[in-house]
Amino acid sequence: MSPDRNSDLSRRIREKAAAVFAEIRAIRRDIHAHPELSYEEFRTSAIIHEYLKGLGIEPEPQFLETGVVAVLEGEAEGAASGPQIALRADIDALPLSEENACEFSSRTAGTMHACGHDMHTAMLLGAASILSSMRHELRGSVLFIFQPAEEKAPGGARPLIDAGIFKRFNPAAIIGQHCFPNVPSGSVALCKGSFMAAADELYFTISGQGGHASAPHKAADPVLAAAHIITACQHLVSRVAPPHEPAVVSISSIQGGHAPNVIPSRVVMSGTMRTMNEEVRALLHEKLRQTVRHVGEGLGVEAEVEIRQGYPVLYNDPEITRNAAIACSEYLGREHVIDSEPLMTAEDFAYYLQERAGTFWQIGTGLPDQDRSNMLHSPTFYPDEEALGTGAGLLAYSAMRFMDFLGGGKR
Repeated sequence: MSPDRNSDLSRRIREKAAAVFAEIRAIRRDIHAHPELSYEEFRTSAIIHEYLKGLGIEPEPQFLETGVVAVLEGEAEGAASGPQIALRADIDALPLSEENACEFSSRTAGTMHACGHDMHTAMLLGAASILSSMRHELRGSVLFIFQPAEEKAPGGARPLIDAGIFKRFNPAAIIGQHCFPNVPSGSVALCKGSFMAAADELYFTISGQGGHASAPHKAADPVLAAAHIITACQHLVSRVAPPHEPAVVSISSIQGGHAPNVIPSRVVMSGTMRTMNEEVRALLHEKLRQTVRHVGEGLGVEAEVEIRQGYPVLYNDPEITRNAAIACSEYLGREHVIDSEPLMTAEDFAYYLQERAGTFWQIGTGLPDQDRSNMLHSPTFYPDEEALGTGAGLLAYSAMRFMDFLGGGKR
């Protein structure tokens, strides 16, 4: 594609994004006011379904009980043999009570779109609107994935894959984006390679012999053992994980005992482990189990740890990410494309990237004067809605540019 054609295409898509902005903002506000938890997104799915049908995009038969999958076939010459580009948005909310006071605040007690999935959904619907109006120019097809249950392990991506989405479809690339308030609105941040961490939940049970606190020698103290286990787990990061491989072990909860003069017989703890390398992840799992057991034995208590594996490392394909940076620069301007550092947060988009090459980027929703409490998973998360137009247009433009980058790919 020539530079002049790129410029013309980006201009036309920006115009279409501006034209659809009010519509997708209204959808976003409606979804925000009526948030639904993981696998309960029936109303949200119905909104998506009807909107796509209104664009002339017929949703596929459902793979899961909630969520929507649809394909837009291009009509340009050679489109039938052109590449398929997958675009994904997550649609579920969090079990959190909203503290914002606005006309579209959550009307569902204890549930809030505090992670921007309402924004993601509206952006992808906007992209579908733009692309459907340009289907005569599409040199391939676009697979729209509106995925449920990103917030609740095991997530919605793995079940969707297990249900056969990649047996039914074979995208040449998959793209996703996530709102980030620390990235300026109007900008994006990309990272090649390992971008987000594998996240595992840790659950410890330390069982000993209770007794009077004045005679600790007659008890087997699980509180003391818990303290040693916490310290030993922290040592694992610096003594097992290579210095150049990021890793985090955090013990976030400890419960045991009820009186100042009673040694309890049991302590329970929980925490998280984050790693950016699957080999390091497996090694830390092994060493953690050994360490907890041996520390417990040395202090005369029984210590067990349960590791519940969460999402894997999210690995952005370097070549796909390089092309994504080109597309983002063409659409937004190079000054609005940021090189991101890896993050220790986790995302089930990682499962798609184990199956297909793709990339996942941060789309900015932050403003210079925003309050420090405007954070993801916060009851006061309040993204800049202007990002809706940016995200919708960027997804549409990227899908079309990837049909050029990957031309000739098979579906």
